[in-house]
Parts: sequence; C-alpha cells; structure tokens
Amino acid sequence: MTELNVCLSPSLIPLYNVADHIVVIIDIFRATSSICYGIENGAEAIIPVSEVEECAAYREMGLDYLLAAERDGKVVDGFDFGNSPFSYTKEKVNGKTVVLTTTNGTHALHLSRSAKKIVIGSFLNLTALSNWLKTQDENILLVCAGWKNNFNLEDTLFAGAVVEQLKDAGFQLDDAAIAANDLYQIGKNDINQYLKKTSHSERLKKLGIEKDIEFCLQIDITTAIPVLDGERLVKLVE
Repeated sequence: MTELNVCLSPSLIPLYNVADHIVVIIDIFRATSSICYGIENGAEAIIPVSEVEECAAYREMGLDYLLAAERDGKVVDGFDFGNSPFSYTKEKVNGKTVVLTTTNGTHALHLSRSAKKIVIGSFLNLTALSNWLKTQDENILLVCAGWKNNFNLEDTLFAGAVVEQLKDAGFQLDDAAIAANDLYQIGKNDINQYLKKTSHSERLKKLGIEKDIEFCLQIDITTAIPVLDGERLVKLVE
C-alpha cells in the first residue's frame, strides 16, 4: 500500500526517506500560493534558490529575469518584488523567468531535493493537485514549510485538505496525516476565519497585507501544478 505522509516542519525532513516519495511543498502564506499563481499566469519558470545572495547573483548574468526575494514577510531591498501573489499577475510574469528566495518555502524545497518528484501545492490548485496525486502510484510526502522550522497552522491545515481528498484512494496515512486531516475538519467550514488566529497571519497583518492572506485562501482558482524540472519550477504537463 502506498503511503501518504505529512512532514510538519522542514526540520523533520531527515526522518523521512524522501527519495522514496513524491514531495508536495506547502507554504500557504505566501510562497507556494504565489508560485502556483505565477505558473498559471504564464511564467516560463520560477527558479527557487535558498539565499538572497544566490538570487542577487542572477543580476550579474545579464539575463532578463525577474528577481524576487522575501525575508520575514518583507521584500528585500533592491529586488523586483517578494512573494506577494499580486506580484505574479499575467501582466508581470507572462513569458518571464522569476528567481525566487523566501524565508520558508524555498528552504523546505531545497531540503527535499532527493525526492522522486517535487510539486507545489496551495489552496489555489488544491483539487487539480489532489486529482493528479491520486493517479501516481507512489508514496507521497506533504512537506509543511512552517515558519523558520516551527510548526504552523496554515500549512498543516492545507495538508489536511489534501488528505481529505486522498484518504479514500487507498493510501496508508501516518499519524501526522491523520492529525492534519482532523485539523482540517475543525477549520474547513470557514478556513479564512479559522486561520486568522495564526501567528503568520498576525505577522502579515502588521505589514498591512491582509489582502494577501485572503487571496491565498481562495480554493481552486488555478489548475496548473508547478513541478521541479532540474533547477526550475515549470508547469506540469502530463
């Protein structure tokens, strides 16, 4: 029986045999939501890098890339934008390559590089992602990016939403998957209201970007599934 596992923090990734899984990276506020939206809106690719310096290095290459860097919820000075989904509209990213570094999401992705395949999940592409995962005869690991390696509610609740769609498809759930799904049952009737209590939500409110939170909690407004191809996140084509 194939496994459906949830990793509640990037610091726990070494406890899993990542190479034996398809990994879904989850960073709801806001990296994976913005990546899904950008790929849906025609971005040619999004290149995730771990460090601000790696992102800045692309400027020296003379390429027509957009450089996006976020730390602690803020755009890093000198970069085109951060990880607000409103920066990933069709007008801004269609046909472009974006180099992106964020506090949590890109960190989790780089720790998962040995996976069979890495895809990106958000509420924006929840059903498309879940339907695709059902067709894969592989173990699945849902990796919650958390906040600086700490557990967070929003990523875990989204993992629970994926578990909800997959739990009757013959997967063996680990305890973290069961717990994530239980959390989703508590919050599913009003996800926006439930997640208003989260620490990252409060952090973003202090920055005056509540609209980003609302945007990231929209369900199924995209169908694109970003997949890591080499160093680049591109649209999955089956």
